[in-house]
Amino acid sequence: MLCTRCHHFEAAPDGVLCTQCATQSGFQAPPAGTPKAWLRSPVGLGRATAVLLAVAAAVDLFALGADLYQYDVTGDLDGGTSWDSVLDRADLADTLTAGAASAQAAVLLACAVVFVIWLWRVRVNAEVFAPGGHSKARGWVIAGWVVPFVSLWYPRRVVLDVWDASSPEGQPRGHALVNVWWTLWLLTNVVGRFLAGTAGEADTPRKVHDTMGQIMFADGVDLVAALCAAALVLRLTRMQDEKARQGPAVPVAV
Repeated sequence: MLCTRCHHFEAAPDGVLCTQCATQSGFQAPPAGTPKAWLRSPVGLGRATAVLLAVAAAVDLFALGADLYQYDVTGDLDGGTSWDSVLDRADLADTLTAGAASAQAAVLLACAVVFVIWLWRVRVNAEVFAPGGHSKARGWVIAGWVVPFVSLWYPRRVVLDVWDASSPEGQPRGHALVNVWWTLWLLTNVVGRFLAGTAGEADTPRKVHDTMGQIMFADGVDLVAALCAAALVLRLTRMQDEKARQGPAVPVAV
């Protein structure tokens, strides 16, 4: 009979695996031309994603500093300080906040792309661990983020299914980290959309001063959300790596 793992070589007479598969464990590349879903290591992608999320948190920290400086400058202007005495500071504050906003947008795009690629990798691995343990089709790994309305809960459901499939057998891991990450993600999006509509209406030092207080809150939430996302990525990546190294997995058809 053929090996139940690679479906390429003959199994050993006293087993269901070929000699090559019997001596291997963890993440292995499939034989060429084998149309199966195979475990592929998420470690490299996971680390890259976590690094980008850490960069996003650092950019948010810089944005908080720029926000605070702008808050201080507009407070002086609203308090009656002459424009001439704070002109240079006001120009610097505008430059810093504009630069921070541009950096945040660029890093967010990079994080989104790499995060979805990583999520696709761990989802395929999870289908090998638990072929019937997923409530959403694989395509929702991508579509779930962009389809209106369902984007409020589909990505969380996808991650929860992957999380459960990647947990050690008989030792399910709690969902607290997933729930905290998703709550913060929703909060930062809601706050961001609200501020996008109000920031452009601020046309006096007092209004800008008040808006900067709200923006500081939003950037603070975004910073914590990025750190929680990095923790989620590293934890789930480690779970899959440990589970794969427990022994060879049987592939399933895609």
